[in-house]
Amino acid sequence: MMNQMQADAQNATQLGNSLELLADMGRDFAGSGDIDATLVRALERITDYLNAEGGALFLLADDDRLLTCHSCVGETEITGITLKSDHGIVGRCVQTNTGEIVRDVSKDPNFDSSVDEKTGFTTKSILCAPLSVKDEVLGAIELINKKGGDNLFDPADLTLLEVLSNSAALAILNARMAERLVEQEKTRRELELAAEIQRNLLPSAPGPDHPIDGINIPARTVSGDFYDFFSLPDGRIIFCLGDVSGKGMNAALLMAKTASLFRCLGKTINSPGRLLGVINSEICETATRGMFITMIAGYFDPDTDEICFANAGHEPPLYLPGEENAPHQSFAAEAPPIGISPMVVPEEGYPEEKICLDFGSFYVFTDGVTEGEMEDGSMLGVSGVIELLNKGRARSLQSRLHGITQRLDRGDGDLHDDITILGISRAGGADRNDGTPLVSRRLPARAKNLKTIRTVVGEALSEEKVDEKIAAEVVLAIDEACQNIIRHAYGKECDKDISLEVHLRDDRLEVNLTDEAPPIDLEAVKPRNLDEIRPGGLGTHFISEIMDEVTYSHLESGTGNRLHMVKTIS
Repeated sequence: MMNQMQADAQNATQLGNSLELLADMGRDFAGSGDIDATLVRALERITDYLNAEGGALFLLADDDRLLTCHSCVGETEITGITLKSDHGIVGRCVQTNTGEIVRDVSKDPNFDSSVDEKTGFTTKSILCAPLSVKDEVLGAIELINKKGGDNLFDPADLTLLEVLSNSAALAILNARMAERLVEQEKTRRELELAAEIQRNLLPSAPGPDHPIDGINIPARTVSGDFYDFFSLPDGRIIFCLGDVSGKGMNAALLMAKTASLFRCLGKTINSPGRLLGVINSEICETATRGMFITMIAGYFDPDTDEICFANAGHEPPLYLPGEENAPHQSFAAEAPPIGISPMVVPEEGYPEEKICLDFGSFYVFTDGVTEGEMEDGSMLGVSGVIELLNKGRARSLQSRLHGITQRLDRGDGDLHDDITILGISRAGGADRNDGTPLVSRRLPARAKNLKTIRTVVGEALSEEKVDEKIAAEVVLAIDEACQNIIRHAYGKECDKDISLEVHLRDDRLEVNLTDEAPPIDLEAVKPRNLDEIRPGGLGTHFISEIMDEVTYSHLESGTGNRLHMVKTIS
């Protein structure tokens, strides 16, 4: 009876000591600032508590193909030694995620004696338990040769080692997760900084009357797309748009270098073809193998309306004429992208194209636009881009560009590629009630252009939710006024211009029509009574009936006339 009581007391003491060891290790792991040092201390305590001659903690490495000794205690030093993860008793423990006792290693065919041969140590028995959390195995703890008694480990030793190994595994896993979170946060901050640098490389938003504007929406934090434009001392505006192959930081760094080269070299090289040729030579010297940039660079001359550009393997840019339903033009690349090789570019640089804007619009975009998915899952495509741009003829250039990007970027972060588009246009006003033109058009004084004017004004008023009846009346008044300019101010159809501006100011639509004709007799265009029907009188009477205010005046230059009309829309 006394012996049983003593045995029970001894077991209780041992259990208490085991729980105390587990609690102490838990506190060490929880408060550890150095998980490696804490694991060494834990291994020392486990080896000492279980009365083993030595112990080693192995961790999986190299995509779980190897086991590396992280730390060891005892008479031999094997820290850093590597084993195949399916080799030996410790490898078997890891592969099966099961602890085991090997009482006599000489009788176990899996025992690897190579370590003993290297160290001169003699392994007799082994106690091994996996470092695992649920089904995730990180490695194993192996104890060698129990001291005293029969020198054999027992099942109670294995049970305790498994519990202690699980505690150590959880600490390792938590430390790795914390390390990953720190690294992710560091990466996030670095990406945000890179994105800020990229945004600073893009041009500042221009004013509403500027003929060039662009938009870049990255699919990720950083972008491989870029665009730029700036004015030169001679009045021309240089522009570019490019798309770097690949994703991530490498593409972002190459984008930054290319954009910087463009801004630097573009100030002194007057030919877009030679400019791209020099950029190609610079990029080929340092670009990562396999990376390249598709790019378009050019100059726009506001005085002549001429655009001169070169295309280095990029998506064909589009030219949409000012006349409605006129066929568009596209310009396919005739040379490879930048960064392929300096040998594939002629000495004089990339081939150049020239077009006259002539009241039309010119657009350059990346494949993120044409291959972008719309809400129904279909790709926008070139035809979709043309359709949206044609529908937005009456709107400002910026509004037209936003009309494209808004169809592709629904704010859910689900972009498969960067979206970048740049446009050049003199046509179109602004769709805001802030005093900037709602419509701004200049077209030759020809009857065929009146349909374009009617469409543009009608679409602009529809965008602003102007009452359909009022909108129809305003369109009719403008059409009649334009016919009068052609018939009576110019006397016939000609290539001289009619300029139209429509402003939205609070509840007033203000329309200005100007021509380049000789000054008219202001008295002759006053509305007449209907019983005095004579040429030139009925149209003006009709206009004055539709509009709330109608005023004719001469331009200050001495050539040309202005018709100012007002319609209240509230």
